[in-house]
Amino acid sequence: MTRLQERALPAGRIAAMGFVFAMVLSLALTPIADAQQMRYTSGQNVVPVFEGWERNADGSFTMVFGYMNRNYEEEVDVPVGTDNRFEPLDADQGQPAHFYPRRQQFMFKVRVPKDWGQKDLVWTLTSHGKTEKAFATLTPFWEIDSKVYQQNRGGPGDLNEPDVAPTVSLVGPAQRTVTVGEPVSLDVLVTDDGLPTFKASRSGSGGVTAATPTPITPTRQNPLTQAVVRLDRNVRLGVTWVVHRRSATGAVTFAPQRVAVAESGHATSTVTFAVPGTYTLRGYADDGVLLASTDVVVTVR
Repeated sequence: MTRLQERALPAGRIAAMGFVFAMVLSLALTPIADAQQMRYTSGQNVVPVFEGWERNADGSFTMVFGYMNRNYEEEVDVPVGTDNRFEPLDADQGQPAHFYPRRQQFMFKVRVPKDWGQKDLVWTLTSHGKTEKAFATLTPFWEIDSKVYQQNRGGPGDLNEPDVAPTVSLVGPAQRTVTVGEPVSLDVLVTDDGLPTFKASRSGSGGVTAATPTPITPTRQNPLTQAVVRLDRNVRLGVTWVVHRRSATGAVTFAPQRVAVAESGHATSTVTFAVPGTYTLRGYADDGVLLASTDVVVTVR
């Protein structure tokens, strides 16, 4: 694959091309055998993806990344270092080291200074013996806004409706120490602007139902249904917890993994660990279109 082709992989311009492009992207990032109805449960590598860049009020820029784990079941771990690194910045830019199956979009961001120019920010991933690179650049074509998020994530509301990302803060210490099997409370405080606007769903009799609005949830497998970070049905504002990094491969159980934000602004879940180690957990506050995140590091003994 040439460098030009690698840059053609991201979904940063889906707003201009529609959801069909998302489906083409998913196929482009999948082994040829997948197109022949064969699915790999494990043994395949992870592809880093540059989603696009955003402007910041102070003149700096934010590079947005996701990834494509070619496996349908295997969760791949690639510790930060030689096989999971950024350049020319420090190797560790807060990227994940634990990768969920299939296409995961808009998973983390890297800020670069306003004088960055046209240099490449390169994310390199080596897994299952294959090395892949994502080249992030400030080329105008890759600039993204809330429309791109909405069309990629299937969010509610009108396409041109303004939206500001939620804010999320962890309640309690950012570092915890527990024992195997001991439940850990994960409580966050979320604020949001109330947008985007959900449309009331229609009942089977033709009347309009004023009940809790329902985001669109496609039934066929595609980049939306494959996403780990997404709202549960009938939830307007929620939090999803994921394993961001881990030093051991034991089971991590969230109860629940996705939780709605209460009227108080709190969203509370618990997590337990089956194996000792150090785990970085990331909680994503999600309004259906835009995301914000917070981390907690748990040492399990």
